[in-house]
Amino acid sequence: MAGAVDLSALKQPPPSRDGAAAAPGGVEVTEANFEAEVLVRSNEVPVVVLLWSPRSEASAQLGDALAQLADADGGKWSLATVNVDVVPRVAQMFGVQAVPTVVALAAGQPLSSFQGPQPPEQLRKWVDSLLNATAGKLGDAGDADEAERVDPELAQARAHLDAGDFDAALTAYQALLDANPNHEEATGAVRQIGFLQRATTRAPGAIVAANAAPDDIEVAFAAADVEILQQDVAAAFDRLVALIKRTAGDDRTKVRTRLIELFDLFDPADPEVIAGRRKLANALY
Repeated sequence: MAGAVDLSALKQPPPSRDGAAAAPGGVEVTEANFEAEVLVRSNEVPVVVLLWSPRSEASAQLGDALAQLADADGGKWSLATVNVDVVPRVAQMFGVQAVPTVVALAAGQPLSSFQGPQPPEQLRKWVDSLLNATAGKLGDAGDADEAERVDPELAQARAHLDAGDFDAALTAYQALLDANPNHEEATGAVRQIGFLQRATTRAPGAIVAANAAPDDIEVAFAAADVEILQQDVAAAFDRLVALIKRTAGDDRTKVRTRLIELFDLFDPADPEVIAGRRKLANALY
């Protein structure tokens, strides 16, 4: 509390501004912009709120020191200032008893606070601990960091896929997968592209042909691909499950393998995948 100024004067009219300390840097907070500049903004980057008074020279000095740190950190956090003599209701929201008081918020919640002036090196450590505690946890900042980390080869693979160039996309994703067999996006993309390349060449009459020859494995595979393209996923799964029940040995293994490949095209939590896996288990056992 050393150097802090008691706020009992908030119950009285603000003193004259003659000879008062100059306003520190940062965004000046009022009741009108409190939500936007403090609560909403704290979803993007940490917001450091300085509650100060022109009656306190220490407040202005602390504000200047924080403003210099904010400028040096290039937008990694936001400094907001509250003149408690002008907007006492905002000060009361924070439960402030003395100035200067500093409160840090992230995602609309207070994380850390202190009262009274602090030496520059202590301020630096406090800000660094705030940034470390919130790194990668706030929406826009996290998204920007992720965008900066995108591998150029991955970006190129995505561009090929977005352009509908399946051959180039498959080559690019396969290269990523060869370099990193655990690459989740590349694994899923190779599956999806392989399916699309195969399914889009199927004859339009594949379903009719499969219905006419239900035990023909290759025709059934073609019909299942077409059904998935038509977003009739349950029908595709049911067709192959029924075929498994009628086959044995290597043929059964072949159909089971294709059905599992089709499951892997979708989210494991998809209700149709869950139902399909349950039907497959019943068919096998």
